[in-house]
Amino acid sequence: MKTDVQIAQEAKMLPISQVAEKLGINEDNLIHYGKYKAKVSLNLMEELKDREDGKLVLVTAISPTPAGEGKTTTNIGLSMGLNKIGKTAITAIREPSLGPSFGIKGGAAGGGYAQVVPMEDINLHFTGDFHAITTAHNLISALLDNHIHQGNQLGIDPRRIVWKRVLDMNDRALRNIVVGLGGKPNGVPREDGFDITVASEIMAIFCLAKDLEDLKKRVGDIIVAYKFDGSPVFARDLKAEGAVALIMKDAMSPNLVQTLENTPAIIHGGPFANIAHGCNSLIATQMSLKLAEYTITEAGFGADLGAEKFFDIKARFGGLKPDATVIVATVRALKHHGGATKEELGTENLDQLAKGFENLEKHIENVNKFGVPAVVAINRFPTDTEAELDYVLNRCKELGAEAVLSEIWAKGGDGGIEMAEAVVKVCETKESNFKPIYDVEDSIKTKIEKIAKEIYGADGVDFTKKCQKEIANIEKLGFDKMPICMAKTQYSFSDDPTLLGRPSNFRITVRDIRLSKGAGFLVALTGDIMTMPGLPKVPAANNIDILPSGEIIGLF
Repeated sequence: MKTDVQIAQEAKMLPISQVAEKLGINEDNLIHYGKYKAKVSLNLMEELKDREDGKLVLVTAISPTPAGEGKTTTNIGLSMGLNKIGKTAITAIREPSLGPSFGIKGGAAGGGYAQVVPMEDINLHFTGDFHAITTAHNLISALLDNHIHQGNQLGIDPRRIVWKRVLDMNDRALRNIVVGLGGKPNGVPREDGFDITVASEIMAIFCLAKDLEDLKKRVGDIIVAYKFDGSPVFARDLKAEGAVALIMKDAMSPNLVQTLENTPAIIHGGPFANIAHGCNSLIATQMSLKLAEYTITEAGFGADLGAEKFFDIKARFGGLKPDATVIVATVRALKHHGGATKEELGTENLDQLAKGFENLEKHIENVNKFGVPAVVAINRFPTDTEAELDYVLNRCKELGAEAVLSEIWAKGGDGGIEMAEAVVKVCETKESNFKPIYDVEDSIKTKIEKIAKEIYGADGVDFTKKCQKEIANIEKLGFDKMPICMAKTQYSFSDDPTLLGRPSNFRITVRDIRLSKGAGFLVALTGDIMTMPGLPKVPAANNIDILPSGEIIGLF
């Protein structure tokens, strides 16, 4: 069986200008990065401003498992399936982070015969967007430490600096560090640390900003530290926003590539969904809506994380109205949620499947709570039996959700035709009554409790003393009327990754809350979620290589 990278390397790609032509994008609006990649000028949005938006379809999934669900693969395959039935479609997804690519998760360019290409470039440096974000973030860090070293006119309390440095790599050794050692010429010694780039507030701002001016304003609103008198220090106090905007000017333009079947793909931005808001850039989504009949976008991990944040944060800020949501599931993953071991996943067991189906049932309920029609895509595996597939299809039907089998991994767009037809049917016959789950004017605790009770199924929320103190500080500053970005394990509805399926009789503990004033939301941290991941015992990097011929192996 061919690997993903082998399939990608055999792709018959079109020159990117030909892909752009399919969308009516002329050469003047393209910034080429070689033959098969280009950025699309933001000037295009002005030209398209009066064009009616197409349909917006969000792809999400059940709670992820080691068995794999194939959310990005489904996103890509659905766009190809829509083109197969005569619709113009764009897949609008996130850029992969180098950390997971070299860690345990692997790349994020799809799989099998539903991939975006050039896969190797997309999973590595791509067009340099993440490097720009990393540099912009660390410029603020450098300006901050330099200000303190040069006399600290702002009266910054070095013990209350909340702006860490970032790196696009999983490196646990950098979570907690000390900077400024080596004597007076090297700055003021203080505790510091690193987050991964995709957890940076700059990344969140990058993905929510409407244009370069909006980005500049949001960067200026970032709180980097507090003064000795307790008042906040903003990035604008360091006069950082202009230089940051300059570093980010090229990155702000969305990236255009293609699928294995030459369907246009816009890949832009990439915040994690378990520690950030998990959606591609608002600019990329809005541009796609103007260019195609159907925009197929995604939100990271399960619907309790990525989809909730898409609805409550991104759609709220961007005025988006999703027409349908596709929830990706597999029989294998549902059996895992029902208690099956890895060795049992390929063996028929309807009892385990029924127990695990409760996870999918809760995700369907959650999507419906937002007023968006749901379509369930069952990613078919060779070990799935007809009895198991029929069970899932029938149970979904009982719940009022369209459900179809997907074979896009093996068959590409042809394997996504049934799914595409179901999505079109839902978009044309069912009205979306989208609404967020909470009001931003609610108190911080009320908003978190609504998410925990309504979306997770928790009995309630406990706030640590540290968290309550921070909430009181945020309320005192008047920054509490913002959406909530939950940082939670992706593996469970609860904050305990071992509670699979649809847990009950549990409470969520919020240990800390962080103010992302520039991004415009509050980050609530639960469980052991780290903003700087570590590498596994055997990192994927150990199996990645480039041969003398230039062939890349081990990248997936």
